[in-house]
Amino acid sequence: MRKYIDLSRDITHDMPVHPYDDRVRLYQDKFLDKDKYVNYRLEIGMHSGTHIDTPMHLTDRETYINEIPIERFVGRGVLLDVRNEDPIKFKNEYADIVDDNAIVLLFTSHSDKYGTKEYYTEQPVIDNTLAEFFVRKNIKMLGMDLPSPDNYPFEIHKILFDNNILIIENLTNLSELMDVKDFEVLAPPLRIRAEAAMARVIAVIDI
Repeated sequence: MRKYIDLSRDITHDMPVHPYDDRVRLYQDKFLDKDKYVNYRLEIGMHSGTHIDTPMHLTDRETYINEIPIERFVGRGVLLDVRNEDPIKFKNEYADIVDDNAIVLLFTSHSDKYGTKEYYTEQPVIDNTLAEFFVRKNIKMLGMDLPSPDNYPFEIHKILFDNNILIIENLTNLSELMDVKDFEVLAPPLRIRAEAAMARVIAVIDI
């Protein structure tokens, strides 16, 4: 038997977005009584809601997200409890927890501020020591309940991207994984020719 935990944010009209991004417009343009069918239209940036960044976002890489093999978005999950840490630094105990090719999720509880200005202005950031550890471990992806792992000039992004590590931003519900030892992460993005894409990120637990 398996349990599924949705770690993704809803996509809605005027949903919270980073101050750098344009507003999201989701609206109905066809109606059953008038058009004989229902249809909605979506205008959205690729970095809205729960999404995956690729190296193309901030480096001169030329691989679009739809060209990345699908197996890169699936793997064994590892949750690190980093609540009340800023910056978020490497700890020796992580060496025994994080495996090669893992998908590491950082639980900061900052997601509690989602929808507020402070979510984007008061986020904790990742220290170089932790980013470099992830590089040594050759992890597949780093996910977090944050809008970003760092601030301008985005050095942590670049450390990860230079080593082909993808980044998942704006996760939620990570508290539900606190007592889970083994789980898998499924995070397929839209198959879109872009530098990033929204994703439905799911934790799968065997129970």
